[in-house]
Amino acid sequence: MHDVVIVGGGPVGLFLAGELGLAGCSVLVLEREPTPGSPWRADPLGMRGLSAGSVEAFYRRGMLPALRAASGPKGGPGPDTDTDTDLDLDEPSPPRAVGHFAGIVLDPARVDLTALPFRLPGPAGDGVMTCLEAVEALLSERAALLGVEIRRGVTVTGVEQDDEHVVARAGGQAYPARWLVGCDGGRSTVRGLAGFEFTGSGPQFTGYVMLADVAEPELLRPGFHHTPHGMYLRMPAEGHLGMMDFDGGAFDRSRPPATGHLQSVLRRVSGTDVTLNGVSLVSTYTDRAMQTTAYRIGRVLLAGDAAHIHSPLGGQGLNLGIGDAMNLGWKLAATVHGHAPDGLLDTYTRERHPVGADVLDRSRAQVAAMRPDEHGRALRGMLGDLLATRDGTTHMFGKLSGASIRYDLGGDHPLTGRSAPDLRLDDGTRLGELLRDGRGVLLDLSPDRRLRGTATGRASRLRYAAGTARNDLGLGAVLVRPDGFVACAGGLDVDPRPFERAAERWFGR
Repeated sequence: MHDVVIVGGGPVGLFLAGELGLAGCSVLVLEREPTPGSPWRADPLGMRGLSAGSVEAFYRRGMLPALRAASGPKGGPGPDTDTDTDLDLDEPSPPRAVGHFAGIVLDPARVDLTALPFRLPGPAGDGVMTCLEAVEALLSERAALLGVEIRRGVTVTGVEQDDEHVVARAGGQAYPARWLVGCDGGRSTVRGLAGFEFTGSGPQFTGYVMLADVAEPELLRPGFHHTPHGMYLRMPAEGHLGMMDFDGGAFDRSRPPATGHLQSVLRRVSGTDVTLNGVSLVSTYTDRAMQTTAYRIGRVLLAGDAAHIHSPLGGQGLNLGIGDAMNLGWKLAATVHGHAPDGLLDTYTRERHPVGADVLDRSRAQVAAMRPDEHGRALRGMLGDLLATRDGTTHMFGKLSGASIRYDLGGDHPLTGRSAPDLRLDDGTRLGELLRDGRGVLLDLSPDRRLRGTATGRASRLRYAAGTARNDLGLGAVLVRPDGFVACAGGLDVDPRPFERAAERWFGR
């Protein structure tokens, strides 16, 4: 029997598997697809943008160089290693790109980095363009090295649980475990079998993504284009097109999208006489925005699209799922090993559900602004004005990058609950590097090392590090959870008592 069975071998399931394997759990991943390769996961259809928050997760586990190498030139410029020593210590470099909101492309030059609290320059300060195939290959290799077993071609058809165990059933085979996590996507089988409540809003459009042979590509301008009948997007790769038809989601998977239908929709939406000679690949989607009311029922948990679905506008789905996996992994591992403080696993829903709900609301707002009617045009115009300002762009960058995420962890210090800045010690060590083994970090910057005793007895869960930081941001100490979020912070005159309470809360006695 395994400690954890993960249903779904996409990026979220594989990232979670690696987190659990890193912590010494026995893990089995069950993936429905028999082989990992697919045109929908390779370039150009599988192209995805990892936000700065997701890139931080890869960096904190030592995978950033491999991620950049696997992503190739589209990963963008950046240090060749995640211990680069030439980064400016005083001024964070501006982002290369911010993305878009409702098709309104944001100008990275308008991002005011000084308005984002406690940011320091570091190897993971920007997003990375990659593809699902590259991410999954990297995470599969890591999981295997950590002892994770991956079985492909397994379709789960049953889930049963009691107070002590949970069993996944597939093809007459039983897969027992102490815990089960559904990472099996927007049409999650686990979600339905385990009885999760899934609520939200219905669709307003049918979206299309395709690779097509376009007879007159010059008729379609590159980039996003709102029209009186919807929206179309011509991407850099030849024949890679997207479009949105505000039909209430009526066409989505109702019947195969034949070339004639696609040409008709594209002509109407684009207002051109463009001709499609043929379509090699096509998929449809909608803007349904749904979320489970809880991320855990008994011994079954959900992560990624299994817990929340929304339109792909802005590319937030993958990043939201990576955040789920990073948050859940160490908490579930602590529970498996029996040293989790009371209620630790319950904080997964409490912290991640509001983040998911926020993404769903931003997805709904984008759809409302893209509607091809008077209301949509008016809203889009107002948003365009706001997003053309420095404050507006900075606010949206904080949302899209994950920089504005702050968990409600209590405490008085404004850094508590935020992603930890990448403090760099005088010996060149960075805080992000100290998190590679999946333990928390107590970084003691006080001259008399007064917090050393707080880590005593918790060495298997909490690394103690001391030194002087080149830019300490006025901090005397910082307690960082394994997911990179700050559990406690204090000024130069450090009081050990809040740190001891926080260490007991998150790491036990």
